[in-house]
Amino acid sequence: MAILATLAVVIQVLSAIGVIVLVLLQHGKGADMGAAFGSGSSGSLFGATGSANFLSRLTAALATVFFVCTLALAFFGNARGVGRAPASVMDSVPAAAPAAPGTAPTAPVPAAPTAPSGGDAVQKSGPGGDIPK
Repeated sequence: MAILATLAVVIQVLSAIGVIVLVLLQHGKGADMGAAFGSGSSGSLFGATGSANFLSRLTAALATVFFVCTLALAFFGNARGVGRAPASVMDSVPAAAPAAPGTAPTAPVPAAPTAPSGGDAVQKSGPGGDIPK
């Protein structure tokens, strides 16, 4: 399995570099306007539209190879862990005891406000309105 994984990595890197180079070689949509005014792109190696078609098909083929290698590497990476306990950072954290069902979480409860002392009593008059006596 290690040889296949190494081969998949090498093919993936080469296909990624190939896709980058091919994308940079292709011309944009605005470059076709120059051919209409006689810029000379029709006299290229592949003809007026042959290079765009050839390069786009080669880019699609290399992108397919890249994605197949990515899936193969994901498969190889997952196959190494079969039969083994999963290794995770969370495995080293001690587990907290779960609360019993139906009980509220134990958080500190704030103290209730006390009534003012002396003659400064306040009468509540509904939701949010304090009227002094």
